[in-house]
Amino acid sequence: SYLLQFLSIVTFAGGESLSLKIGELKVGQEILYTGELIVMRDHAQKIIQKMLKNGKKLPFDLSEKIIFYAGPAKTPHGKKTGAIGPTTSERMDVFLEMLFKLGVIATVGKGKRSRRAIELHRKWKRAYFITPSGASAFLANRVVDLQVLAFEDLGPEAVYRITVENFPLLVAIDIRGNHLFAYPSP
Repeated sequence: SYLLQFLSIVTFAGGESLSLKIGELKVGQEILYTGELIVMRDHAQKIIQKMLKNGKKLPFDLSEKIIFYAGPAKTPHGKKTGAIGPTTSERMDVFLEMLFKLGVIATVGKGKRSRRAIELHRKWKRAYFITPSGASAFLANRVVDLQVLAFEDLGPEAVYRITVENFPLLVAIDIRGNHLFAYPSP
C-alpha cells in the first residue's frame, strides 16, 4: 500500500538525511515515525532563550532534530517512561524561530499554530506534526528509550531525548507552508 511505501521513507535509518525526508512530506499525510525526538516545553525554551541571549553554549545540539512539545509523567517501575502526550503548540510559537535557527527541522504537538508560525515553517522549510492528544498511555508504549539531556531539576519540564518506534504523526504544516488549519478572513 501507499502508506507502507511511505513509511520506509519516513523511518530514519543510518546516514540518510532526516531533513530531506521531511521535505518530501505533504500536509495531511499520516506517518509512523521511528527515530529520535527531543522533548521540551515552555520552561526549557525560556532557559535556552536566556542562555543564547547571554552568549552561553547549550548543553546539547539541536541540529537536524525534531522537537516534541510534551512532558513525560513519572516513570512507573518496569516502564521506559510514564504517560507522555503532546501539549498545546501555539503557546510555543514565540520560541519557534529560535529553534529553527538552532537547526530544528520539525516540531510535534497538538493544535493549531499561529499565522506567524505557519509563515516561519514556509520561510525555514520546516514541518509541524500533530500526534493524538488524550492518548498519552498509548504514546508512552511507543517510547523505547528516554534520557534526560538538560535541566533535570525541572522534572517533566526538563529536556529529554526519547527514541520512539511507530510513533503516529500527521503532517499539519509542510515545508511549503501548506496547513490543515482554518482561519477567519482578515
